[in-house]
Amino acid sequence: MSKVYSAQNFAAYIIYELNETNTFVNAKALQHLLEVVKRCWENVFGSNPYREESYSMLTHDYVVKEVYEAYKEFGEQHISKPANEWYLKYGEFQLILRPYAVPAFSKEEEKLMRKILNQYRHVLFKQAS
Repeated sequence: MSKVYSAQNFAAYIIYELNETNTFVNAKALQHLLEVVKRCWENVFGSNPYREESYSMLTHDYVVKEVYEAYKEFGEQHISKPANEWYLKYGEFQLILRPYAVPAFSKEEEKLMRKILNQYRHVLFKQAS
């Protein structure tokens, strides 16, 4: 049984990994990749990979609202770093701004994520040539 993560953590992982290989990723591609992750994750592990709800409407493609809201300002531009999360503990006056963390995947989960991102890179390279 795999763990359930946050879609924001998946988005951070995807952005870091694609930037490391100089692969383009924008807000729309990120939503598409989250859809692929969900489908593949459910096929392999039999559970939803993230706790956020996803929507597929007639007027829009697949959307994870929380991720969409965090990255919509980028539009069609390349995303170079994950969105920030705000952390304010009750009773404290310290506000912490930090990028979303990358999940601590198991070996099987990491292998699946790498396979998905390799397929994405392959499709991009095929379209470019």
